[in-house]
Amino acid sequence: MSLRSLLDRARPACCVGRFLPSLSKENLGADYDTSWARRAPARAIRRLLLQYVTRPLVRIVAPPTIIGLDRLEQLEGPVIFAGNHSSHLDTSLVLASLPVRFRHHAIVAAGADYWFDEHWKAAIAALWLNIIPIEREKVGRKSADLTASLIEDGWNLVIFPEGSRSRDGFIAPFRGGAAYLGIRCGVPIVPIHLEGTRRIFGVGARRVSPGPTRVVFGEPILPQPSERTRDLNVRIERAVAEAADEGRTDWWSARQRAVRGESPSLQGPEGVTGWRRTWAGSERVARRDDNRWP
Repeated sequence: MSLRSLLDRARPACCVGRFLPSLSKENLGADYDTSWARRAPARAIRRLLLQYVTRPLVRIVAPPTIIGLDRLEQLEGPVIFAGNHSSHLDTSLVLASLPVRFRHHAIVAAGADYWFDEHWKAAIAALWLNIIPIEREKVGRKSADLTASLIEDGWNLVIFPEGSRSRDGFIAPFRGGAAYLGIRCGVPIVPIHLEGTRRIFGVGARRVSPGPTRVVFGEPILPQPSERTRDLNVRIERAVAEAADEGRTDWWSARQRAVRGESPSLQGPEGVTGWRRTWAGSERVARRDDNRWP
């Protein structure tokens, strides 16, 4: 008899097994049931992990400068947080930076093909970070319906619209998931720009190189009546670029450029690929202006 069969038979006999999903291979990927991670025992464990493990590690490995928390003060009800993605550290950094009322009632949408391909990985992701599986290569009704129902139940959503981590320091065009859910659920979307995590632990890195990070929360975006997903998606991507500009310069200069429609694009130079694009991204980071609006 296989180990998986023995564990499945033993599940009813143990307290943990009562709320963990089946270990069948059919229950992995987008089919993985994360409902157990939103029940009281798992939520209590996750609160302790976030408070006493995740946040202290973030302060040591990626100490953040946080800008724009005042923009969250008037928000009520569920919120979608949408940001750029450069590292596996991004999720922990966002959760550690959020106010308590958002942090402990947040779900994270992440690729089912990566985080839910093995039971041990799926269990850790669901328990520690409250990750739910979404399909990245196609629009999955099951993933969309699950996420929408959780938002309607009052959960905040953290999502990275690029769909995968940046390999060169520039963002990829945003996919429409955050915009679609914002329109469907009628909730505000807060753009976030994260700086520094790629230098600490980017794609292909074999070790962590601790260093400072920056988290900028932009102005909340409210979906307009009859607004199309494509149009709202453009607004979200533009707002993340404006947040990046504010973090790298100052609020006043960034607002002036935003009003003129001149916020620097985060997608990088057109027609440049390969090592030249990576070099350009590194140069952009090296030249950033760290001045702050007084």
